[in-house]
Amino acid sequence: MATAPAIISSRAVWHVRGTWSAREDRTASAVWLGILWVGMIAGFGVDIPRYLHEAPPSPQIVHVHAAVFTTWVLLLTTQVLLVLRDRVSWHRKLGIFAAGWACLMAIMGPWAAMASQVVDLHGPEYDPPFISVNIVDIGGFLVLLAWGFSLRKNPAAHKRMMMLATVSLADPGFARFSGYVIPIEPQSVIPWFLWMFYGNALLVFLMLAWDWWRRRLVRSFVIGSAALLVAEYVASLVYFWGPWKALTTEWVLAWAKHFA
Repeated sequence: MATAPAIISSRAVWHVRGTWSAREDRTASAVWLGILWVGMIAGFGVDIPRYLHEAPPSPQIVHVHAAVFTTWVLLLTTQVLLVLRDRVSWHRKLGIFAAGWACLMAIMGPWAAMASQVVDLHGPEYDPPFISVNIVDIGGFLVLLAWGFSLRKNPAAHKRMMMLATVSLADPGFARFSGYVIPIEPQSVIPWFLWMFYGNALLVFLMLAWDWWRRRLVRSFVIGSAALLVAEYVASLVYFWGPWKALTTEWVLAWAKHFA
């Protein structure tokens, strides 16, 4: 395999392509996926009682959205397991389907977000500024996914970017768990960012720390990770910005008028 020059420091090696066997990344990918599943199950698990007694109930599109996004995590899990079992040809074929499925997610994410705001119009769950989080979640997912798909001939970068794309969707599960442990929502940017995005940040930190320790920092993954965390922090800043609240309130009211 052709290798690219690397910048070497005391511990880190900055790679453009992996200079190691792609097999050596397989177990790590399964570990990151496992942590993602734990966070999602824990968060949505503790949220079940609230969901069962929700008033008003969520619109039907939210349930469809949940099924579509859960299917994505199942697809990613299948992809990781196929690679672990050396079914690389199946992995590639399923990857085409997964790319198409992501297009469906691009529609369902914003639709469900707006529908949820409309059904809670002026109620206790009404929170139009939260659309900043929705935008960063689905926007980050789509950008990182497209980037990862373009790197599929570079296995080390490809698998990291595909995992990072899914990490951008992790906060709904992790944040439900933090909301259960700390039910009083923080009212300033940095605590709110940690309360909302700690799971995303934890996964990114663990993945980068592992690559740093193994001297396998991949340039695209480092840049993508930094960009994702910056975008999530910007979403937190915007969440508390008055003009954004006014703008998103108008969006929700317009949606309620024309589509509800």
